[in-house]
Amino acid sequence: MKLLFFSDIHGVPATLKRLFEQAETLCPDQLVLLGDALYHGPRNGVPPLYDPRETAALLNQRKREIIAVRGNCDSEVDQMMLEFPVMADFSEILADGRRFFLTHGHRWNAANLPPLPHGTVMAHGHTHIAEIGRIENEDLTIFNPGSISLPKNGAPQSFGWFDGRTLSVRRLDNGAILSKMEI
Repeated sequence: MKLLFFSDIHGVPATLKRLFEQAETLCPDQLVLLGDALYHGPRNGVPPLYDPRETAALLNQRKREIIAVRGNCDSEVDQMMLEFPVMADFSEILADGRRFFLTHGHRWNAANLPPLPHGTVMAHGHTHIAEIGRIENEDLTIFNPGSISLPKNGAPQSFGWFDGRTLSVRRLDNGAILSKMEI
């Protein structure tokens, strides 16, 4: 099963269009939205090309392909605009024998782990900083695809990819692999 992870769109349709171009090339089985779809949030300011209505329309075109969780900037108003569930604090996917725990990261993260079975991949966004790492004493993989719209620390816009064996963080502009880990 191929999974494309993305997070922290914050209402910027131009970057979402680029992500969907990458999806056309990669052909994922599922698109995984790790929160913060439409609203930019008070800490971020208004991003260039901000248009939550167009962002919602683009997401709704792919509503049957998307599994989503709520980010700290997502609200009931966002749910009213989106035609797929976005208000769950977490979800799970079983893919190729691997359990993925999906959350935004503002509640559960590497510093505040929920009780998870050994071998789980905890996928989250929120920090806008891509990460693939292990918590050995918990036998967990932590995976953050970064942000497609507002990356931090000078990082490029990025998304995540699981091809059935390997997790990777990829550049949004050209799909180049920034980091990867076989799991």
